[in-house]
Amino acid sequence: MAVFYPSSAPESISDYASRVDAKQRKGFGPRVRKLHARIGKAHHQAEGMAFSKALLAGKATPLQLAALLRSLAPAYRFLEVEAPALALTLGARSMPWVDLARSDALEHDLNKLSCLADTPVSAAAAIWLEQLRLLARQSPHRLMAHVYVRYGGDLSGGQQLATQAAAILEQNGLPALSFWVFERPTAELKASLHDAFEELELNQVEDLELLEEAEVAFQATQRLLAELENLTPL
Repeated sequence: MAVFYPSSAPESISDYASRVDAKQRKGFGPRVRKLHARIGKAHHQAEGMAFSKALLAGKATPLQLAALLRSLAPAYRFLEVEAPALALTLGARSMPWVDLARSDALEHDLNKLSCLADTPVSAAAAIWLEQLRLLARQSPHRLMAHVYVRYGGDLSGGQQLATQAAAILEQNGLPALSFWVFERPTAELKASLHDAFEELELNQVEDLELLEEAEVAFQATQRLLAELENLTPL
């Protein structure tokens, strides 16, 4: 199948987000500012991985996109079942779970891409899911870091990735993804997400662990992306 190659190099997600969100970031609460500062380096590292660069350049394949969604689906499903109640017990009442939820969109997209070859079961996704299960039982405040990284990323850099993914799929006669499409404006959802994180009732140690776990969440993403670099169908 053909692959779409854009005529000019895309800007990085981090640069894109920094320009668009610069004014909004001035209004961030103290916890969200710390989260952004903590994950900045990890964000750039994830961007520099081979699959990330291929997707940003419009050179990823539909099979890689399908494999990405397949690897993400179990973790999103788990988060959307377990995290809302845990967030509430931690004081986060503003989390817009219904509007953030991606599981239905992932299922829809995977059905649309079912014509593509099967891909190997993701070992990185299995490790990540087990980490999430452990955190839900033992350290719910750490689980919230994964919520922030995943949904915050979908609302920010994910919007740029959606454009590249749509072009790749269109060139191969496949429908655009619903995964990065939200019913409400992304700026509204990001504001609600940030408000919810400022509401978290954490002690000083838990606050530090939340920041620490945000980097771990990016490491989980990096393992997923590394698998996609040399993906082969079954």
